[in-house]
Amino acid sequence: MSTRLPASSPPWWPRLLLLSLLLLGAAPGPRRGAAFYLPGLAPVNFCDEEKKSDECKSEIELFVNRLDSVESVLPYEYTAFDFCQASEGKRPSENLGQVLFGERIEPSPYKFTFNKEDTCKLVCTKTYHTEKAEDKQKLEFLKKSMLLNYQHHWIVDNMPVTWCYDVEDGQRFCNPGFPIGCYITDKGHAKDACVINSEFHERDTFYIFNHVDIKIYYHVVETGSMGARLVAAKLEPKSIMNSLVIVLFLSGMVAMIMLRTLHKDIARYNQMDSTEDAQEEFGWKLVHGDIFRPPRKGMLLSVFLGSGTQILIMTFVTLFFACLGFLSPANRGALMTCAVVLWVLLGTPAGYVAARFYKSFGGEKWKTNVLLTSFLCPGIVFADFFIMNLILWGEGSSAAIPFGTLVAILALWFCISVPLTFIGAYFGFKKNAIEHPVRTNQIPRQIPEQSFYTKPLPGIIMGGILPFGCIFIQLFFILNSIWSHQMYYMFGFLFLVFIILVITCSEATILLCYFHLCAEDYHWQWRSFLTSGFTAVYFLIYAIHYFFSKLQITGTASTILYFGYTMIMVLIFFLFTGTIGFFACFWFVTKIYSVVKVD
Repeated sequence: MSTRLPASSPPWWPRLLLLSLLLLGAAPGPRRGAAFYLPGLAPVNFCDEEKKSDECKSEIELFVNRLDSVESVLPYEYTAFDFCQASEGKRPSENLGQVLFGERIEPSPYKFTFNKEDTCKLVCTKTYHTEKAEDKQKLEFLKKSMLLNYQHHWIVDNMPVTWCYDVEDGQRFCNPGFPIGCYITDKGHAKDACVINSEFHERDTFYIFNHVDIKIYYHVVETGSMGARLVAAKLEPKSIMNSLVIVLFLSGMVAMIMLRTLHKDIARYNQMDSTEDAQEEFGWKLVHGDIFRPPRKGMLLSVFLGSGTQILIMTFVTLFFACLGFLSPANRGALMTCAVVLWVLLGTPAGYVAARFYKSFGGEKWKTNVLLTSFLCPGIVFADFFIMNLILWGEGSSAAIPFGTLVAILALWFCISVPLTFIGAYFGFKKNAIEHPVRTNQIPRQIPEQSFYTKPLPGIIMGGILPFGCIFIQLFFILNSIWSHQMYYMFGFLFLVFIILVITCSEATILLCYFHLCAEDYHWQWRSFLTSGFTAVYFLIYAIHYFFSKLQITGTASTILYFGYTMIMVLIFFLFTGTIGFFACFWFVTKIYSVVKVD
């Protein structure tokens, strides 16, 4: 079926081919009543107008979403521009995730009937008088948006309407969106989409794309009794083979240490029976009386561990459901909504973990601990987010969160998350302190002079390299989905990368922890947290590289927004990876000192 809907048709306007994309092709399935569909993935059946029913629609709705650009972080609602507007139609309800990401889906004036072709259909006509201030302002806004290459994003049957065009070597490139227009510079250089047509050649001229050809492809389900379904091209996922190689290599190293070196150390230590032998102790057994000595700034570390636990569980559950298909990309905003709701509900484990470790560190200021767990890290994130939202408000962007939504988020935080954190902290402080396998000496042991490689800073810097090496491939796709406005579909691969990241952070931290203990340095708590947490610093460096090499963002506001939101992601990633490293090292030192004989 093909449908053509021009808004107006001057002879030189371009004709854009828009193809609808479906993530999962609607292949023939079992008969009605025997099919099983995951939530958000149930297909819609379409049929001719005379055959329509409750189970088979004939009207095809086209919705318009926000407009955005790879050269600016500021998206705008469709209604912010003087485009053709829908005379009627109900705006789809938006979930929390859509609002947080600035999704603004509106009904459009483009109406289709299944299997009915329309040609040269006029939608609306616009006339401007430049002597009028209002009309001049509208035109200036359009010009600015074309200079920044703002893109339309239209939706048909929950699929992006895709713009395809020819590139070099006879290849064809498809983009889930199409530009407002393009510009020819005063020197005759074609910018952005103007390169696709030689007719765009007038110097210092703006060309607005106000004529579109829309082709919707479908296939008939089985014998046609169930109607037809809209279909399109499919996504081709890529391997992450390099990450798997790194994990296998690192796992082999850790296994060698655990099975050979540690086994020999423990056997040798346990054979020392005489006093003379005991005086010749060396290696990590020497620090058994200090290994569980409370760290400096134990309050802050326990708070970080509580918040990190909250993020760790939230990430695992969200990705697990996304991997199963319950958080389909077709259900827009579902991923973010699930993450926010889970974070709110996971205040109890955050308070419990923070209280348990703070008590084991010998802390007694439980009120301060639970308050910091409830407000420190979430407060930093919210303050950053609020400042970014003020900038979006000032710029009139559709990505600005409405005031009512901000109040609702604060209500979720203060009325649900904080009380749950207090409940978790109550049970955490009520339990006895964590029992350690060895006693702690009253007088701290002096740490010998360390070599360059066993000093804290070089070890921390080296420890973050391997985990980052496992994820940097997926980071490109994730950053593309956030800043280049591409949909992210590979949740199965992302869940695998998540597991790989957990394993790699754990093994890298354990490896370096063993080396430092052998060098008689028993300050492992903060070092283990910072070793894997330093992966976030590499993430920040990569985000800076991505900003300058992949994006064409201009303007102070857009730059501040990019780095403001990036810092939120860096903080969350720091807490997440740091908590993994600490728990891995805590398990490691508890295990090895519980199997060695200590007088």
